[in-house]
Amino acid sequence: MAAITVLYFAAARERVGAQREALEVAGSARVRDVLGLLAERHPALGPLLPHLRVAVNHEFVDAEAEVPAGAELALIPPVAGGSGLFSVVDRPLRLEEVVAAVSGEAYGGLVTFSGSVRNQTRGRRVLRLEYEAYPPMAEKRLAAIGAEVAERFGGTRLAIMHRVGTLMPGELAVVIAAAAPHRKEAFLACEHAIERLKQDVPIWKKEFYEDGEVWVGLGP
Repeated sequence: MAAITVLYFAAARERVGAQREALEVAGSARVRDVLGLLAERHPALGPLLPHLRVAVNHEFVDAEAEVPAGAELALIPPVAGGSGLFSVVDRPLRLEEVVAAVSGEAYGGLVTFSGSVRNQTRGRRVLRLEYEAYPPMAEKRLAAIGAEVAERFGGTRLAIMHRVGTLMPGELAVVIAAAAPHRKEAFLACEHAIERLKQDVPIWKKEFYEDGEVWVGLGP
């Protein structure tokens, strides 16, 4: 037998009632075996499992991947998400921080993106959002997007900061800056970065309305 640590986030954490737990698994266990054990131990978690991704030691894996002894296995809900700055923080964001991280005399094109909390979604008034993250993995994935951008868009420099915690309408949730020798690459890199963040970075959000709440991507 081998001991591993399982991490739960967002809706998974709510179903289980804990943020982490220790689990004993067979020495040759694969991800699918661990998920089976978790479904037996936490029946409320079972229906959610098909909607989650699994990370082992900060890397996304498939069901057939082995889970080594001492591993940290995380259940990742759908995400709500080079050189530079890649941070997840629990404080207000300032656009000038990411701009300063990528600016330079060799970079004539600088494009930024600021994502703020809307006051309504699909006709429902939003009271607040609560963002959660798996910080070590989130920052690692943000840095990977930075490296991807640098390779794909001719050395473009990228910086991303994302906030977690409770945010009110109008507050910034994410700021991005992309700097390149020419404007075209900077525009393309900034757009690429926000799309990749939404796809692959373990940051998610819960929306609170006047008549309910929901984890974005998982439904009511």
